[in-house]
Amino acid sequence: MYDVIIIGAGVSGAASARELSRYKAKICVLEKEEDVCCGTSKANSGIVHAGYDAAPGSLKAMLNVRGNEMMEQLSKDLDFLFQRTGSLVICPDEEGMPGLQKLYDRGLANGVKGLKILTREEISAMEPNITDDVYAALYAPSAGIVCPFGMNIALAENAYMNGVEFRFNTEVQDIRKTEKGYEIHTGQGVFHTKCVVNAAGVYADKFHNMVSKKKIRITPRRGEYCLLDKNAGKHISRTVFSLPGKYGKGVLVTPTVHGNLLIGPTAVDIRDKEGTNTTREGLDEVISKAGQSVKNLPMRQVITSFAGLRAHESGAEFIIGEAEDAERFIDCAGIESPGLTSCPAIGEMVAEVLKEKLRLEKKEDFIATRKGILDPNTLAKKERDELIRQESAYGNIICRCEMITEGEILDAIRRPLGARSLDGIKRRTRAGMGRCQSGFCSPKTMEILARELNVSMSDITKSGGNSRLVAGFTKDLL
Repeated sequence: MYDVIIIGAGVSGAASARELSRYKAKICVLEKEEDVCCGTSKANSGIVHAGYDAAPGSLKAMLNVRGNEMMEQLSKDLDFLFQRTGSLVICPDEEGMPGLQKLYDRGLANGVKGLKILTREEISAMEPNITDDVYAALYAPSAGIVCPFGMNIALAENAYMNGVEFRFNTEVQDIRKTEKGYEIHTGQGVFHTKCVVNAAGVYADKFHNMVSKKKIRITPRRGEYCLLDKNAGKHISRTVFSLPGKYGKGVLVTPTVHGNLLIGPTAVDIRDKEGTNTTREGLDEVISKAGQSVKNLPMRQVITSFAGLRAHESGAEFIIGEAEDAERFIDCAGIESPGLTSCPAIGEMVAEVLKEKLRLEKKEDFIATRKGILDPNTLAKKERDELIRQESAYGNIICRCEMITEGEILDAIRRPLGARSLDGIKRRTRAGMGRCQSGFCSPKTMEILARELNVSMSDITKSGGNSRLVAGFTKDLL
């Protein structure tokens, strides 16, 4: 019998697990994929929003601003990449000024600090590659950029260090109310718990509707992106938005914390909760709309494209709290943008609800910090030479594009909740995320995985399940 079972190991589930791990409780996270950060959390814009979009008084507004305030200290405590770069919302003409003013007023009501409406001359001085047609812009200095998988992994590792169990490849099939709490039926057996946290992304409506008569509906909203090489990373230095429309903030252009340039997303409602394919039409739209706010985009520098799904709830609001007719079933549903920004505050809110429900006591030995994977490129030459002398794997470059060493890959596999697939390595170290997109490094990374996990090369997958990369491999072929 667990005190709390969390369904989903994305940023909301991991943040909730980390906050709950402050208390004396038996906690488990169930995840249907082979790793953390395999759903919405891995494929998004990586933006830390300032908080001027959501309606004043809404959960989105409150948790966005709170999450933004928490992000800098959290990134230091858990050692993940975050930069407070600021953002601009571009107004193309005088007719759009009422909309821009509305965002400004809303931001003030939400408690966003430092907002300012800039003139064309001020914008051009700040960002020379903004389109010449710009009329004005809303500047939000508190906005930033973050590594979404770095943050998700950091939250999960810290929760694990504080006693939270993680069960991967464990898909929830049914939830049943019992006298003592809930039975959760999975492909790996039945789990018993006093409380459930439903942080299942686009599947959150499915699990809520199993236990509640008051139904909710989550629509997968697909967003397609193009990622440009690091040669294009300095084209702009802040996140550039267009004025929001019916489906959200529109196509943005932003630097990433790793030095790339990202453009996207589209916003198309679909039925398939696994529909992360890209389309010709979607990518054409991304390129066309991005060019309306930023000029001279070096589109020949695109190295990959991808799509992610946002969990859009029909009321366009976060649903966080106990279901009305399902005691101790805590929803964490409809977590679309600004969900990434809000997740630290979401974790706080979920933990506060369950602390009261279960009368939890705080631990005296909570571990508040975590150290990420060492990047030898951040060391002085003398320090790096000494590191290589002590551990030669840090002198063996596996990924040439991102200059990732064998030592970093070994750390990614051996650390808490270590990587078990190529994508797991990629999210933790960036091996395979560079210009060649794994063309050079994947065989060597697979060899390291096979050796460390003591399995055959044919057992190594791209992302778990049946995504094997080698068929019919035997040692006789070597």
